[in-house]
Amino acid sequence: MAGKWWTLVAVCTGVFMLLLDITIVNVALPDIQRDLGASLSDLQWVIDAYALTLAALQLTAGSLADRYGRKRLFAIGTLVFTIGSLFCGLAPTVLFLSLARAAQGVGGAVMFATALALLSGAFHGRERGTAFAYFGATTGVAVAVGPVLGGVLTSGLSWHWIFWVNIPICVLALAVTLTKVEESSDPHAGRPDWIGFVTFSSGLGLLVLALIRGGVDGWGDSLVVGSFVASGVLLVSFVVSQLLQDKPMFDLGLLRKPTFVGGLVAALGVSASVFSLLTYLIIYVQNVLGYSAVEAGVRFLFLSGMSFVAAIIAGRLTSHVPTKFLIGPGFLVASLGLFLMRGITVTSDWTHLIPGLVVAGLGIGFINVPLASTAVGVVRPERAGMASGVNSTFRQVGIATGIAALGSIFAHQVASGIQDALAGTPAAGRADQVAAAVTNGQIKAVLAQAPDSVRATLAQASTQSFVDALNHITTIAAVIALVAGLLSLLLIRAKDFEGQGAPAGDRERESAPVA
Repeated sequence: MAGKWWTLVAVCTGVFMLLLDITIVNVALPDIQRDLGASLSDLQWVIDAYALTLAALQLTAGSLADRYGRKRLFAIGTLVFTIGSLFCGLAPTVLFLSLARAAQGVGGAVMFATALALLSGAFHGRERGTAFAYFGATTGVAVAVGPVLGGVLTSGLSWHWIFWVNIPICVLALAVTLTKVEESSDPHAGRPDWIGFVTFSSGLGLLVLALIRGGVDGWGDSLVVGSFVASGVLLVSFVVSQLLQDKPMFDLGLLRKPTFVGGLVAALGVSASVFSLLTYLIIYVQNVLGYSAVEAGVRFLFLSGMSFVAAIIAGRLTSHVPTKFLIGPGFLVASLGLFLMRGITVTSDWTHLIPGLVVAGLGIGFINVPLASTAVGVVRPERAGMASGVNSTFRQVGIATGIAALGSIFAHQVASGIQDALAGTPAAGRADQVAAAVTNGQIKAVLAQAPDSVRATLAQASTQSFVDALNHITTIAAVIALVAGLLSLLLIRAKDFEGQGAPAGDRERESAPVA
């Protein structure tokens, strides 16, 4: 097998594991809480520690990869992720686990930031479309399979194995990387931009922290407000530092290329819409409908399975269809799928979601594959790491922003519904407590503690407020996808791609005679 295909194997294997860890942990949280004596706030940090470092370090990692070598950085990232996974499984305390999760995020950021750069350097023309198709399919399947695999490992073995399962697979990816993948870098890269590294990573890390904690602690919390302010100062400082350098870490001139901006909008949009809503759909299926983690994960294979199939088809179409006519319609189809999920009632079964999951999965598959080319295809090959890092950063910020925004709206809708339903009843004084529990899907726990006199009223109010709020944020997610699709159609254009970096469909469109 040619070396470039080994590159695809290494990248897809490594990226599958790091994306799997975004969702696989959620189903094991109750077991972790019991074994380590963790509070709910502690559990939130187990998730947040990974998300923070994964989002904050990708641009830095991509820029370092351009200078020191993408193969080298990908291998280092894989090693760090593997060691982090080992220590996660060995964690004796929740603080130790959170620190190990942060180490996982550091390794994951390096891997994700260099993945597209490695693929863009190894593949060209129609083969690049095929490689990006497998990469896109891998990302979709990893996110959806996480709950299933997490449930199987947690119930069959223990929560430690959701981390240890990474080790043999990552060792395989590391071995392939070191022995089969060719090195590539930017021979004209300047010295490391340490000021840029510190200001951007710190600023983005604080921004993501504020978004995550705002939905938990409230937007007026002193830590949240302080993080937003400090983030703004640091990110402005980063922009100023980049403008003053001849060879900046992030070439701000790329923002003058509509296609690059369109790719960032698409990366942000797909994460803030479909993938953010998925969090609340999983809560609905597990905590409201009562399915186990494994049962819930299996049901979401309608989404990931269709995404995988669509990604393979999209990879073939990139040779004939311009990028904008895959990404734009992909968003429109995904938006339609989200609209189809609306209309959930208190008597709905999970089958209500099937048409929407299938259609949304189709849209995601058509988005993920060509989206990669909007990042690395509009820059010189030497700067592919930087471009890949920026695009990957926007994906992670989209998830953090989407979950925080949808979560705040969801919580407000639930609280309003609960207060209205319980007004004038003996349970009216506990409306806020009930709303907080219902927001987290703990309807059964609420009913178990309720007096007999209000249990029937509370059951109706809790379920009704939950499904009403879920329908509301599903509509918002659909609108986000719709807007992202329209902006993608407006911004992405064939002439912005750099030579061989252009997908075949865009090269043919650009060279076609004008009628």
